[in-house]
Amino acid sequence: MTDKNIDNQLGFFLKGLLKERSISMRKLSELTDIDIATISRIINGKRKANPAHLQKFADCLGVPISELFELTGFTMEHTKTIPPSDIGKSVESIEHLLETTKLIDDKFSIANVERQLVHFEHYAQTEDGKENIFKSFGEKIKKIGSIGPFISQLKEMYEDFRSAKGTPRQLALLGSALIYFIVSVDVLPDYIFPLGYIDDAMAVHIVTNLLTAK
Repeated sequence: MTDKNIDNQLGFFLKGLLKERSISMRKLSELTDIDIATISRIINGKRKANPAHLQKFADCLGVPISELFELTGFTMEHTKTIPPSDIGKSVESIEHLLETTKLIDDKFSIANVERQLVHFEHYAQTEDGKENIFKSFGEKIKKIGSIGPFISQLKEMYEDFRSAKGTPRQLALLGSALIYFIVSVDVLPDYIFPLGYIDDAMAVHIVTNLLTAK
């Protein structure tokens, strides 16, 4: 499939949504802060949308970003097939990819994910943290379109956290993974798809190991 055909699929989809919701390209430009000429070229298949464009379209139009990425030809197979036990083994290859493509400047590592989890443990025990989890977890799941093998684990963690099933320490760990998933401070931005969800999966894997450690 050529880039032109892929882009036209996205353009056709966006054009249909705009017509259905009576949103002009000018209005979409205002809502997304994307230049109207850029939007026009994307919709007409003359320019390939980048991940940042897709994230803004998804947020503005209320559609799962996974759907937009599929329309642009990005594969989800890598994310779907990485089991939790292999998350750590993926770090080296991800580091190499990020370095060669220069998608982000920060160093990607398990240590960075662990530091974020420690930071979120206390917050998850506060009323504000709990409210954030209860309010935002379902919205985030819906937004990403339930991508990845770690989603079922996250849902189980959420149910345990919601029902206060566990010791204070266990609930703090559960909350840290849920907050990590919800907030936009990922070690890998979510729009670097599908790699953007690998560190979320890694966070779940780390917390799961801590919960099962004897």
